[in-house]
Amino acid sequence: MTVADDGPEDRQEDGSRDDANDAKRAGIQSIEVGFRLLQALAASPRAMMLRDLAAAADMSPAKAHRYLVRFQRLGAVTQDAVSQRYDLGPFALQLGLAGLNRLDPVRKARPILSQLRDEIDQTAGIAVWGNHGPTIVHWEESSHPVSVSLRLGDVMPMLNSATGRLYGAYLSRRQTLPLIERELATRGHVPLPDMPASLAEYDAICAKVRQHGAARTRGGVLPGINALSTPVFDANGHLSMALIVLGAQSVFDAEWGGAVDRRVRDIARQISSELGYLGDSRPSGQDGEPS
Repeated sequence: MTVADDGPEDRQEDGSRDDANDAKRAGIQSIEVGFRLLQALAASPRAMMLRDLAAAADMSPAKAHRYLVRFQRLGAVTQDAVSQRYDLGPFALQLGLAGLNRLDPVRKARPILSQLRDEIDQTAGIAVWGNHGPTIVHWEESSHPVSVSLRLGDVMPMLNSATGRLYGAYLSRRQTLPLIERELATRGHVPLPDMPASLAEYDAICAKVRQHGAARTRGGVLPGINALSTPVFDANGHLSMALIVLGAQSVFDAEWGGAVDRRVRDIARQISSELGYLGDSRPSGQDGEPS
């Protein structure tokens, strides 16, 4: 039996399918290549020069630039007009926050935090550890909101914020040390109230945080504002998130054992328990102790 050859129309149709498949594969590969640039930016604690970013993504600067131009149009990357350094853009931030908010711990905490805000009538929030440090992912304002410039996605300083000190005390020093050292290097030589001037002074503050099982500032990063930051632990005893409450010094009780402190600790223990934390299974301060 003789099998007839495909006619011109069949061969043309097969060729079109092959071309479409080749274009699809090329498009997917292009996405994967470009994604390496975003991965490099996400892994870096600071904005990057083109040559360094290209090297981290294992591509030529010219090729990296072509991708970065497209990413800028999409809002995934931004470039500083003065330093010419590249960093993650607003869309990348929105994407990251959306992912963080889909985490079970944050979903569990949000409605409970809303109840806490109603009970104590103080501004409350949630922070988790991000690529650049403790990052605000949820915010509940009180009936008398404080005049602060904090927004979702803001990163709290390690040295003089209650949340930064909490993460400094309970997170592995391998994760926190680059950020701590960078802030110490840029703080200047002028003495500032409640601001550590050396790593030894910061370690002493972290030791007190572990002793109290929470962190607080009175003034600190926000003049006239008191803040408490309380840890929530996961089933492995690791710091999962920080519960933050803050308010004007005139109306906010930041005393250890005070009404606000006790209630926030109750909520933190409740969420930790729901995440599988057994309480006594984790030695206090183990992760954050300097090594």
